[in-house]
Amino acid sequence: MTIKQLQNVLKCKCLTNDAEETLENNKIESAFACDMLSEVLAFGKGQELLITGLTNPQVIITCKMLDISCILYVRSKQPNEDFIKLAKENGIVVLATGHRMFTACGILYEAGIK
Repeated sequence: MTIKQLQNVLKCKCLTNDAEETLENNKIESAFACDMLSEVLAFGKGQELLITGLTNPQVIITCKMLDISCILYVRSKQPNEDFIKLAKENGIVVLATGHRMFTACGILYEAGIK
């Protein structure tokens, strides 16, 4: 599934305003949902998408360490401008949806995300 397809399935918006080409060419095949960065570091290896509600800058650092290319914020969370800037600098796409984490995971699972 491309990031663009993920965006359409969850009816979410791209906070990093990435180009359509980026959204259409980057694929997401697996995801990890968590609000504890220690859990992400311990178990989130090999995932392309982090589903979370944490909006602190350590999320970007954690994603960079694990080669996570996309963050999906649930529960209508909105990181600040410094966070968005840091995400752009590190090539990480940031999306946001109003769905709760459980619902977002279920929708993505039904759409084929592992």
